[in-house]
Amino acid sequence: MVGSKNNIRVLLAKVGLDGHDRGALIVGQALRDAGMEVIYTGLKQTCESVVEAAVEEDVDVLGISILSGAHMALIPIITQMLKDRGAEDIKVIAGGIIPRDDAQELVSKHGVRAVFGPGTDTKEIVEFIEKIVKGERI
Repeated sequence: MVGSKNNIRVLLAKVGLDGHDRGALIVGQALRDAGMEVIYTGLKQTCESVVEAAVEEDVDVLGISILSGAHMALIPIITQMLKDRGAEDIKVIAGGIIPRDDAQELVSKHGVRAVFGPGTDTKEIVEFIEKIVKGERI
C-alpha cells in the first residue's frame, strides 16, 4: 500500500503494562492531520494482539509507544512475530523513554526503523513515515 501520503496506514500500539498514552495520542493526531489513516490499539496490549492487528489491518507502519522500560523485552518479540508471520514489509518505529544505547540496538539488531524520544517534533515523525513508506533511504 505505497503511494501518496493520503493512503498511509499506521497502527499505534501501547504494549505491556504501560498506562500512559498522551504521547501516542498526540502523535496519532499529527499523523491524521497529515492525511494518514491511524488505528490506535488502546492501552495494555499484548505483543500478539498488536501483531495480529497490524497484519489484519494491512498497515504500512507499526508505531510502538512504550514508557514502562520493557522496550528491550517487548519490541524484539513484536519484530520477530512480524517476521514469523511473513509481515516484514510492515515498518516498525518506536517512541517513548528508550535510552540511546537501547535505541541503537533496536535499530541495528531488531529491525526497528527509528526510535523517537520525548519532545520529538511530530513533523519529524510524519516526514520520516512518509519517506520510509515511499522507500526512500533514511
